[in-house]
Amino acid sequence: MDLKEIQNLIKFVAKSGAREVKLEMDDVKITIRTGSETSTTQVQQVTVPVPMPQAQVPQAAPVAAAEPAPPAPTKSEPAEDSKYITIKSPIIGTFYRKPSPDKPIFAEVGQTIAEGDVLCIIEAMKLFNEIESEVSGKIVKVLVDDASPVEFDQPLFLVDPS
Repeated sequence: MDLKEIQNLIKFVAKSGAREVKLEMDDVKITIRTGSETSTTQVQQVTVPVPMPQAQVPQAAPVAAAEPAPPAPTKSEPAEDSKYITIKSPIIGTFYRKPSPDKPIFAEVGQTIAEGDVLCIIEAMKLFNEIESEVSGKIVKVLVDDASPVEFDQPLFLVDPS
């Protein structure tokens, strides 16, 4: 189970309103507890020489089936956003809209940007990488929340090139 699947599972459990969910697979044990204000996740790697029983396969299937549901609304967006250019993350890391907490945001919605302008910072392994625009245009939408993890090739901004 990779990090993306664990993150999707946490989001799914938080939306479902369940207080605690335990998932045990052949080499991973996950316990997700949600409270009124906080959620706790414990992930434990376990090496087990015994092959995985068939009874555990149905437990993994509902999680996999629940994951394709969230992308459905985003598939309707590209039809109306097809005239926009999507700026994607070139690396995995943590997305930041400001150079530091006391500094202004690099790029805001409605701001006109030029090629080479810094749009955000992505922190990867304690290195802060400035992400520069490869296009000129106007920022239409910021697709990622500040200080949230991003994956390689994940859309970050929509830019209107006209």
